[in-house]
Amino acid sequence: MNTNVEKGASTSLDWLKWLAVTALVGGGIYGNWYFQAESLLLRVVVLLLLAAVAVFVAIRTETGRSAWNLIRDSRGELRRVVWPARQETTQTTIVVLILIVIFALILWGLDSLLGWVISAIIG
Repeated sequence: MNTNVEKGASTSLDWLKWLAVTALVGGGIYGNWYFQAESLLLRVVVLLLLAAVAVFVAIRTETGRSAWNLIRDSRGELRRVVWPARQETTQTTIVVLILIVIFALILWGLDSLLGWVISAIIG
């Protein structure tokens, strides 16, 4: 029962956390523009730190936890995918390219035919 109270308190302050995330991202964008004369390495390091803090704060929200779980589950699903071999990928790519050329020729022929018919009608 105590966890429900804590969870309710957490979700009621989620808007404040998202406001902090927005402020961090906005501050990073503004700071990167304002300090454009500074070293690129320094700006990148500061931006990465701000991004890490923003992600940390975002994960503390209910929506952020859901998104993080989705990303984690997606990574697990990607590990289970059976990827095609190089030969199969090459053959499929060749078939797709051939079909694209065939359909392009068909559309070009139809366009030429309709253009010829319309010019014959209009005069």
